[in-house]
Amino acid sequence: MAITSANQLELLQTAEAVAREKMIEPELVIEAMEDSLARAAKSRYGSEMDIRVRIDRKTGNATFTRARTVVTEDEVENYQAQFTTEQARPYFEPSRDGRAIWLREGQRVEDFSGRPQLGDVFEEQVPPVDLGRIAAQSAKQVILQRVREAERDRQYEEFRDRAGTIINGVVKREEYGNIIVDVGRGEAILRRNEKIGRESYRPNDRIRAYVKDVRHETRGPQIFLSRTDPQFMAELFKMEVPEIYDGIIEIKAVARDPGSRAKIAVISYDNSIDPVGACVGMRGSRVQAVVQELQGEKIDIIPWSADAATFIVNALQPAEVSKVVLDEDAGRIDVVVPEDQLSLAIGRRGQNVRLASQLTGWDIKIMTEAEESERRQKEFRARTQIFMEALDVDEVLAQLLASEGFSNLEELAYVEPHELSSIDGIDEETGAELQRRALDVIEAANREADAKRRELGVLDEVGEVPGVTPQMLVAFGENEVKTLEDLAGCSGDDLLGYDDSKKGERFHVKGILEGTGISKEDAEAIVMNARIMMGWVEAPEEIPEAGGEDEAEAVEEA
Repeated sequence: MAITSANQLELLQTAEAVAREKMIEPELVIEAMEDSLARAAKSRYGSEMDIRVRIDRKTGNATFTRARTVVTEDEVENYQAQFTTEQARPYFEPSRDGRAIWLREGQRVEDFSGRPQLGDVFEEQVPPVDLGRIAAQSAKQVILQRVREAERDRQYEEFRDRAGTIINGVVKREEYGNIIVDVGRGEAILRRNEKIGRESYRPNDRIRAYVKDVRHETRGPQIFLSRTDPQFMAELFKMEVPEIYDGIIEIKAVARDPGSRAKIAVISYDNSIDPVGACVGMRGSRVQAVVQELQGEKIDIIPWSADAATFIVNALQPAEVSKVVLDEDAGRIDVVVPEDQLSLAIGRRGQNVRLASQLTGWDIKIMTEAEESERRQKEFRARTQIFMEALDVDEVLAQLLASEGFSNLEELAYVEPHELSSIDGIDEETGAELQRRALDVIEAANREADAKRRELGVLDEVGEVPGVTPQMLVAFGENEVKTLEDLAGCSGDDLLGYDDSKKGERFHVKGILEGTGISKEDAEAIVMNARIMMGWVEAPEEIPEAGGEDEAEAVEEA
């Protein structure tokens, strides 16, 4: 294919047609044409030459030039495309026939009174090439590739800001259970695990979905849709409830069992507006519109509360709760319900308590009043036995200490003496003796633990980390954490344990310090302190110290 004048006149028309079809800028198509013609010309003149092509944006005339750049003598690698200042000097003059030009920083050189400078480019025209069949096919492929890249960039720029919103589309086809959706200027994918239940679609069906993610990958922008994401339901409510859209009502949390049941927590910033009533709507019109879109998914709308206990009681609706016991350090909550409310609180296959746990962010354990009473009695007996054996006291005095809330020897040993002597049945002398015995037991246990950690090879530097106790050092040694670097390389999950799954089966990985009563915050503080001592991170103004007091708050008759 020769670049004739007729072909040149068609270049702009072709560029405009392709740009209009692909909805991209014509300039991008023309640049792709210039690149493809330049590559084809290199196969004619030699790949070592720097051949450039410019297409006039008005006439479509294609100009082929050979470029050579001025570089230092040491930088010359390609004599066909580079030359030194001395070699360029004979060419440094105005072209008499206009077929050669000099460029400096992209601008045409007009002043030739000096000498060539490093980086100057000398371009001289070469005859247009006669493209053979192979060269023409190669040029076509380059143009198509560049056009596809431009189309992908345009699609990504258009859809990247729509992540986190709801989009409407038309089903094009199904591939291995995944739905390909036409969303206007691009295609999106709804994976089979992102569909609600067993819903199915046919080509040309209308579909509404949540844009979960937009990625710029090698094969083009990938738009991932979801109908199971909790935020899909939140966005649907935003569309149906004007108060949410206006910011008067806020959705604080969402938990879903897609296609079956969901819970949504809302709060109103206007005292005159009931957040639950606004989301339900007149005769349930608003919530029913969302339910229909979610294939009949039942939705519990719950008032959000800053008080964790109140929020958890609301989240477990419709079950009635007798008592809530919060353990903030362990991130766990025990909920006591009447016997006849147990099945309702747990829900079918544990659905109600599972959704409530997801909604509140707490690990919720449901128990009946009888089970809670039995547990408390068991804990009371265990604490009583500890005091009897460690302090060598009778059962009455041990029960008295346990009933006053002492759960271990550390609490007894380090409590203020006046608090101990203020207990009926314990005078100052008895209180001092109890604390002395508790300290003796603790010190003996610490000496034993210190000797054992030395046998295990745990270095002294590990014990210098704030929050680390002698008993922890033994646990570290038994789990091959023997140096400060070993401890700094751990994570909070390594210390406390975590849940994992493999082949669909969930299992628990036990932590190094699991069962010691240490909180998540204390575990993370120990690791952070070790990293600071190693110099891996800079110390903040206030270094968090592990070993805070255990806090448990009981809310009666929540």
